[in-house]
Amino acid sequence: MILGVMDRMQRDMMKQWAHFFLTYKFALDEVETKLNILNEEFQFIHDYNPIEHVKTRIKNPESVMDKLRRKNMDINLENAKEHIRDIAGVRVICSFSTDIYQILEMISQQTDVKVIEVKDYVLNPKPNGYKSLHLIVEIPVFLTNRIENVLVEIQIRTSAMDFWASLEHKIYYKYNEGIPPEIQQQLKESADMINLLDKRMLALNQEVLKHREFAIE
Repeated sequence: MILGVMDRMQRDMMKQWAHFFLTYKFALDEVETKLNILNEEFQFIHDYNPIEHVKTRIKNPESVMDKLRRKNMDINLENAKEHIRDIAGVRVICSFSTDIYQILEMISQQTDVKVIEVKDYVLNPKPNGYKSLHLIVEIPVFLTNRIENVLVEIQIRTSAMDFWASLEHKIYYKYNEGIPPEIQQQLKESADMINLLDKRMLALNQEVLKHREFAIE
């Protein structure tokens, strides 16, 4: 009988965790839909779409539990919701660095989106050269019997920044004991080259727009 009760408790707990993650999936759906609508409207009004593409992901339960352990916290739903802000993640890839702040402005103007935190690694890159704009936003998710306010991390970066970050991530995890200093230096130099490429492509785009406006006049 005791085993049966324990089994039911375990099943109930698993169901609660499953519903918890489903709520974050709904929050991602909300954010992705908003971004698609904003991008289409911007294209219609300005004949230009600032968003190239959008990627979404949800941390798996093991990853969330490991993070709670590293924080020396009890593993429960309350701690996961309160202390882990990147369970749901959205990565927005754009063409030019100016698009990053245009997208930030569009998100910030949404009345049902609350911007909780902004970390600007574009203006203030990490020491290794990483550049991206990170937001934590709060999204209302309308369920059958209540409204859940869910945190979602949004990363906004250019295609060039994303290229560097993706490869740096792969290289980093090949070194379990840390990246050798010479590799770190080369990664930083590569990030600087990527930054120069971003600036050059932005300048070229602005030059093309000037010629286009001149031709129309």
